[in-house]
Amino acid sequence: MNTDRNGQGKVLIIGSGAAGLTLALRIADSHQVTIVSKDALSEGSTRYAQGGVSAVLDNTDSLEAHAADTMAAGAGLCDPAVVRFAIEQGPSAIAWLIDQGVEFTRNSDNPGNSSDYHLTREGGHSHRRVIHAEDRTGQAIENTLEARVRQHPGIDIQEYHVAVDLISVQTGGRPTKRCAGAYLLDTRSGRVRPVAADYVVLATGGASKVYLYTSNPRGATGDGIAMAWRAGCRVANMEFMQFHPTCLYMPGQAPSADARSFLISEAVRGEGGHLLLPDGTRFMPAFDERAELAPRDVVARAIDHEMKRLGLEYVWLDIAHKGADFIRTHFPTIYQRCLELGHDISAGPIPVVPAAHYTCGGVFSDHRGRTDLPGLYAVGETAFTGLHGANRMASNSLLECLVFSTSAGADIATNPLPRLSVAKLPDWDESRVTDSDEEIVVSHNWLELRRLMWDYVGIVRTSKRLRRARDRVQLLQREIHEYYSNFVVTPDLLELRNLTMVAELIIDAAMRRRESRGLHYSLDYPERGPDNSARNTILVPDGFVGGELPVCWHHQQDSGTIGCGDQCGCE
Repeated sequence: MNTDRNGQGKVLIIGSGAAGLTLALRIADSHQVTIVSKDALSEGSTRYAQGGVSAVLDNTDSLEAHAADTMAAGAGLCDPAVVRFAIEQGPSAIAWLIDQGVEFTRNSDNPGNSSDYHLTREGGHSHRRVIHAEDRTGQAIENTLEARVRQHPGIDIQEYHVAVDLISVQTGGRPTKRCAGAYLLDTRSGRVRPVAADYVVLATGGASKVYLYTSNPRGATGDGIAMAWRAGCRVANMEFMQFHPTCLYMPGQAPSADARSFLISEAVRGEGGHLLLPDGTRFMPAFDERAELAPRDVVARAIDHEMKRLGLEYVWLDIAHKGADFIRTHFPTIYQRCLELGHDISAGPIPVVPAAHYTCGGVFSDHRGRTDLPGLYAVGETAFTGLHGANRMASNSLLECLVFSTSAGADIATNPLPRLSVAKLPDWDESRVTDSDEEIVVSHNWLELRRLMWDYVGIVRTSKRLRRARDRVQLLQREIHEYYSNFVVTPDLLELRNLTMVAELIIDAAMRRRESRGLHYSLDYPERGPDNSARNTILVPDGFVGGELPVCWHHQQDSGTIGCGDQCGCE
């Protein structure tokens, strides 16, 4: 890494989506920043976000309404203080994006909307508050921030590098342990090297690739969550995996390791799209008074129910009644992509199925991105802050990336840790490993893991299925550990190692929650417990580093408390 700026330290950001790029730009004038990307800089989940960013931008809307909608979608598990913080920062986050050059769609057909920009409405929202760039918002944001990052002289970009593990060192004081960097695999040379940093930021996205069908790109393998867990950090609410209700169903699509569906944005339903059975009957009004505008967990379960009840492979989504001009104007990317795949959404309904989409849990962190391990931050989808609760409301994810990466950058800048005085980080030891001639083991276990998670730990769960999944995942972990210990690491092996660890965390958290709440639905415990006793599922690793973060938002004032036990009743 290059020499630091103004003596403020080196910042290693692992991940190059909206959270990582925003943080880099926020602190690059005062710190030396390195961004690590598994693939090309732009190939994260952000690029594939179609809908938009939720923020209160219209004078008929209010912060209170946005907060209330978020809390309702979160099913009693949102942290009210964190929700308020994120929503209050929303307008300034949008203003910053506009200053960076993001061209959002201008207002043309929202009567009564006081904003200069077109605002759409999505599931769970009581107002139009989703600002967007047509139906390619993520691409617009990613392209703009990437261009800014590439132009900044204080940012070093390391593409085609995979983080293997975090590096911690003993400090000899308080705290006794601190993050000091990470091991990075250069996927082009196959070489692993240690990279030192005063601050490491996990902006690695979620873990939806643990499921067979997902809307996420290939890199969403839970790397940050797994690395933080191995480093001794807590994780929380991993049972709450969000399935997007409407991904394009591809007839005859083979269930391979790369199986994924094209996402049909929430905004299609927000602008009047209807979900239909094969006979043309709408079914969502029978499940929720908000019909197609119900939160995603409600819609996904309703689709799952109808598919199982009728033996369907998919249901239909129809927005053709809005007219071709409206569709081409509001959803040009979706319209064009569907045409390429053989479907004209302006002419009739298209087949859709749910797919794993978003990880609501993650690395336990506060609203500044700080984790249990000093010097280690987590922002974006890889973090658990309490914003989403048991279910993320549509378009609060990009808001989360912008707000919490900004606050993490401010914390790094204004609350610096003592400079590290480590002479040299230990090199990566490959003295006892060889090249593998059994790559089939990795590809086979990758597919088996994702299929068993889809079958046993999906939208609807049972205790028996969870036990079966746990037993098989633990067997896979033993096989992968043996493989990892004896052979040279590869990107596929590292991702599989992380996915199996995340899978175990998801299963463990799901087995602990003995109720149905938000995205976690159990046939054995179908009732939702009282909200006044609702608790986050906080998992503590054997090597817990014992940070100074409060254990949960139910007693945030008790800042000296570590561990749950009888003090708050958290799982």
